[in-house]
Amino acid sequence: MGRIIVIGSSNTDMVIKSKKLPSPGETIIGGTFLMNPGGKGANQAVAAARLQGKVTFVAKTGNDIFGSESEQLFDNEHIDTRFLIRDDNNPSGVALINVDENGENSIVVASGSNGTLAAHDIHEEVFNTEPDDIFLMQLEIPAGTVEFVARKAATDGNRVILNPAPAMQLSNDLLSCLYMIIPNETEAEILTGIKVTDAETAEKAARKLFIKGVKNVVITMGGTGAFLFTPGISKMISVIPVKAVDTTAAGDVFCGALTVALSEGKTTEEAVVFANKAAGISVTRMGAQASAPYRSEI
Repeated sequence: MGRIIVIGSSNTDMVIKSKKLPSPGETIIGGTFLMNPGGKGANQAVAAARLQGKVTFVAKTGNDIFGSESEQLFDNEHIDTRFLIRDDNNPSGVALINVDENGENSIVVASGSNGTLAAHDIHEEVFNTEPDDIFLMQLEIPAGTVEFVARKAATDGNRVILNPAPAMQLSNDLLSCLYMIIPNETEAEILTGIKVTDAETAEKAARKLFIKGVKNVVITMGGTGAFLFTPGISKMISVIPVKAVDTTAAGDVFCGALTVALSEGKTTEEAVVFANKAAGISVTRMGAQASAPYRSEI
């Protein structure tokens, strides 16, 4: 089994559940308030660790109570935290999340220390890898840092997986370094200009990313499933229907689970099936990291 090196963000999520999402200028009375650890990088690291992945997490937190609590939680999940960096000048990242009665959410993130994670912060020892090790990243840290890691890891022969969220335009240099990219429909549209609504449009978007150099593309499509495009496969992989209560971090759980499956030597198709199951469980629970399932549940 290869090691999974997650490089990304760590936030504290402050969640309010309400009947509906507020319109601009509208104040509504919500229900339950929850404060949970989050951040796309941390969510994916925890998801992978709970599914028995061997996880190293590289992130930058503030020198504050949120940073201390996050580090303790990572240790509790048996995640290697040797390379976490403390930022004395910026607070830890925070996300404000509203979840409606259908499980849909709206999120605002204050990046804090996540926005200062630079290439020079990443210890050289992080790149002392074996061929089966996989790097997993997102876009809640500076794009320059993501490009630096992707280029170095790919040059060293490691697989690099990118979850391009929050969505932004990506350089062809970065795309050519990727073993796999995992956007959702909205992110795929931003990256390709193709509106993804079904398997046919998903294939068009995936093919465009493939032509730009990405070796494998997985487009997550919520309750429809995930579209897998590789040199030999182009197909929708469906999910088991569930009643969603909170979709926060479902994509992160999917990415963490898929990476674990690949690190164990599963095929890309087997990995997507495994990831669909993990994400399906996560949407039946409230919270980000709290919703990530354990291996026995899959």
